[in-house]
Amino acid sequence: MRWLIHLLINTIVLIVVAGYFKSFYLDGISAAIVASLIISILNVFVKPILILLTLPFTVITFGLFLFVINAITLMITDELMGAAFEIESFGAAILAAIVISILNMLIQKVVIEPLNEKEK
Repeated sequence: MRWLIHLLINTIVLIVVAGYFKSFYLDGISAAIVASLIISILNVFVKPILILLTLPFTVITFGLFLFVINAITLMITDELMGAAFEIESFGAAILAAIVISILNMLIQKVVIEPLNEKEK
């Protein structure tokens, strides 16, 4: 159930980012759902490997290199989805990764955590 909620939140965040940045394009809600699914799969299988391989850079940059890793997963998603999901440049992917991370953190703190507190 939590995975579906996370998938829905990522879908909404991707739609919001696509609405604000011209360099970030989604071909509709279905493309956002598929992109969110692909990103989730990449976060499970590819992201840990990238983190491990780039651990020295991540430590030296105090974790800021994780935005680059997130941008790489966005670019991989771009390549896998073709014209339905387009990011114009790697710089746009880094900017999108930063905004997506901030939005996910805000949603987690403002919506998800209070709901979890009510359940207890």
